[in-house]
Amino acid sequence: MLQKLHIQNYAIIDEIEIDFSKQLNIITGETGAGKSILMGALNLILGERADTSVLMKTDKKCFIEGFFAIDNKEPVKLFLTEEEFDADDELVLRREIAANGKSRAFINDSPATLQQLKQLASLLVDLHQQFDTLELGDSDFQREVLDALAGNAELLAEYKKIYTQWQSVSKELQQLQQQKNNFNKELDYFQFLFDELNEVSLKENELEDLDAELQVLSNAEAIKSALSKVYYELKESEIPVAQLIKQLINQLQPFAGYNHEIAALIERLKSTQIELQDIASDAEHIDNSVSYDEKRIGHINEKLSAGYKLLKKHGVQTTNELLQIQQSLEEKLQAVLNIDNDIATKEKQNAQLHKEAENLAAKISKARSSQAEPLCKKVNTLLTQVGMPNARLKIEVKETALYEYGKDDIEFLFDANKSNRFEPLRKVASGGELSRLMLCIKSLVAESIDLPTLIFDEIDTGISGEAAKQVGVIMKQLASSRQVIAITHQPQIAGKADAHFFVYKEIKGDAIKTNIRLLTKDERITTIAQMLSGEKPTAAALANAREMLMN
Repeated sequence: MLQKLHIQNYAIIDEIEIDFSKQLNIITGETGAGKSILMGALNLILGERADTSVLMKTDKKCFIEGFFAIDNKEPVKLFLTEEEFDADDELVLRREIAANGKSRAFINDSPATLQQLKQLASLLVDLHQQFDTLELGDSDFQREVLDALAGNAELLAEYKKIYTQWQSVSKELQQLQQQKNNFNKELDYFQFLFDELNEVSLKENELEDLDAELQVLSNAEAIKSALSKVYYELKESEIPVAQLIKQLINQLQPFAGYNHEIAALIERLKSTQIELQDIASDAEHIDNSVSYDEKRIGHINEKLSAGYKLLKKHGVQTTNELLQIQQSLEEKLQAVLNIDNDIATKEKQNAQLHKEAENLAAKISKARSSQAEPLCKKVNTLLTQVGMPNARLKIEVKETALYEYGKDDIEFLFDANKSNRFEPLRKVASGGELSRLMLCIKSLVAESIDLPTLIFDEIDTGISGEAAKQVGVIMKQLASSRQVIAITHQPQIAGKADAHFFVYKEIKGDAIKTNIRLLTKDERITTIAQMLSGEKPTAAALANAREMLMN
């Protein structure tokens, strides 16, 4: 709700402050008094662009400030929190335009961009001007109207949840299918590489071990000869080294008691004798295990040849690196087999979610369709009352592919002259027609939609008498549950006001300035009478004005 509007140094306004009612606020005044200037100033805090031509005094900045109560406006508080502005129960929007043309915007005293101001303002104020392209022609608003009347909020919340899940699973399914296509392109190549490695059937460190074994086999005779000589010299020669050590021990043994160092030397010789005997035994054992095996050499050469080719092919150095490549290829081949199972699972899940979304969308669509004709009848009745007897609204609900809000393409069609040629609203309705049509529709959905402050700027152009009275009645009903601000020339509408403001020009010094004041009951009677019969109202006009206020 717009509680207060403060304007300073804007056009021919020096400084004014307006405290608005919570219900129906009517603004009247002579043509040219400055009512449109008020709307221009209001537009600035709603995010419109400005220039220095709006400055009344070029040496002083222009200042427009709007105070809003937002205690029950959760979308507004959510916006403020997300954009990191203070979120109190009172909200202040401010625009300042310096003499040099620089414009600044503020939300709760924090600097803001025009885009932020415009986004926030759209949640606070719904401004209808005669020549605006109104949201009534917007397909989202048209859908929201039917959903509000049909009470689709819970169904839509459930549908959106299922629809989001379906979209997510569909995306995952597409990714799996694309992955499978990519796998299929490389599958044969992966299989060839795996089979090639698998055929060689390598074990851990096998090529390195085979290379070492080949070195032994290739030098078997020389190795056996050397080992035999070692064994012979240690144990089988005329004077075996081990036997010679034993003789040396025997020679020193008688003197062990005389000198402890000789005893230590004997112990060392004994250890050496034992070690030499062990060496001789190991040499004999190794000699017996080494043999030249031409067949084994051939087998090793074949495997090493195959292994070295694979090392070179894959650009690695060791057997274990080849085994890692083989394992990776096996995993890729297994993934191809597994992906078919994953795709089958996703397809089943996707089909189930699609079915659930279709069923919910069908319920939503049925509810929307059930409201279309009753809404048209009620709107067309109201259009006759507000001076548009030949105008007709028609709502077309066509089935389309599933999307975020169901499966309906909703279009409000309009025929202004009973021609039976219905066209989309945005193409055929004039500004005044759209404004009155919007008033009719919003009065019907006011209890179902949390509407912001509604501002109507001269939507009564071209009507009078009973039609103007009915516009006033509708505005009054609408204002019973939300704030309405209307600029009007019609006394029938002015008579319905909860707060009646009068815009006028006055001379201050050498300048003409616009001002505004809240009228008392007696001033209202006089003003409405003047609207009825001219500057000097007749007694009949005054009586008529009193009757309007009483009603």
